Amino acid sequence: MRAYSSIVGAVVATGLAVNALVPATPALAGDHLTIVSWGGALQLGQRKAWFEPFSKATGIKIIEDEYNGEAAKIRAMVQSKTVSWDVVDGYSVWVNQLCADGILERIDWKRLGLDRTKFVDGERYECGVPSVISATVVAYDKDRLPSGPKSIADLFDTQKFPGKRGLWKNPQDNLEWALIADGVTIKDVYKVLGTSDGVERAFKKLDTIKKDVIWWTSGAQPAQFLADGQVVMTSAWNGRISDAVKNSGKHFQIMWDAAKWGTGNIWVIPKGSPRLDDAYKFIAFVASPQVQGKLTEYITYPPANNDATAFLDPAVLPDLVTAPGHVGNSLHSDADFWTDKGDELKQRFTAWLAK
Repeated sequence: MRAYSSIVGAVVATGLAVNALVPATPALAGDHLTIVSWGGALQLGQRKAWFEPFSKATGIKIIEDEYNGEAAKIRAMVQSKTVSWDVVDGYSVWVNQLCADGILERIDWKRLGLDRTKFVDGERYECGVPSVISATVVAYDKDRLPSGPKSIADLFDTQKFPGKRGLWKNPQDNLEWALIADGVTIKDVYKVLGTSDGVERAFKKLDTIKKDVIWWTSGAQPAQFLADGQVVMTSAWNGRISDAVKNSGKHFQIMWDAAKWGTGNIWVIPKGSPRLDDAYKFIAFVASPQVQGKLTEYITYPPANNDATAFLDPAVLPDLVTAPGHVGNSLHSDADFWTDKGDELKQRFTAWLAK
């Protein structure tokens, strides 16, 4: 892999900057951008791969904040005209809705100097730039479960694999996996889930493991559940599991069958950001092919910019959801489906949990 410092220098020096990477005048001491992301291993990687190099290249200081993907916070800021977040690592499920409601800036791709068609799911979003590809997977501890699960059906097989399971406290992922475990083909999952019979079928399957589930609400919890022995397997974001293996010495294993992947992370700019020009500079920098793939050195989330693949270290490729052996039986998350049906299914899920 070519030296990153030279890559950053090339980005700054070439037309990829499109007047975005280097200010026309030197950055003032008070110049800064507030960037909001998801914390944990992801944000640590973003800091090393993107935030710090951007500041070094432009002189613009990055002030970081964290959140759990709450769209309501952005909506409240914009509606009250008190916008303090300049760029947010948004969640694909609500990006289009906030865009339609006028809460987010519409992206001018010419201003970015980037080709929208080069991005996975790039044409899905008027108000966002896809950042990375991540996946929700099933993970387990090889020390406790040497013969781990081989298919998503094993997540629901409490006889073959007795013990607690960790699942995200959200209808997403769980409903899709329930249908796949119940025999629905991956290509038909959203068609079936879009019917009332399909929803009932999914919840009926979830009923079979409901008493064996420990629910998680933040990305750090699944790895902790496994480390503490609270669960025999858990759904998790693949980058968090790889980070625990790489940096904490855990013997966790990812089961890739029916991995649900997508560009869940979308860079967005809240409407009314007082630093719109610098927000564009930041997104142009971190979404450029020479820079975006740098994140894979810190967490196993491949870039959404297809042109960035040429800049990846071949050694990391087997650990990415986009590896040939992982994508064959995977599910591409349908963000449009969840934008349309999310509120309805979340209400149904909340009612089901309360039973």
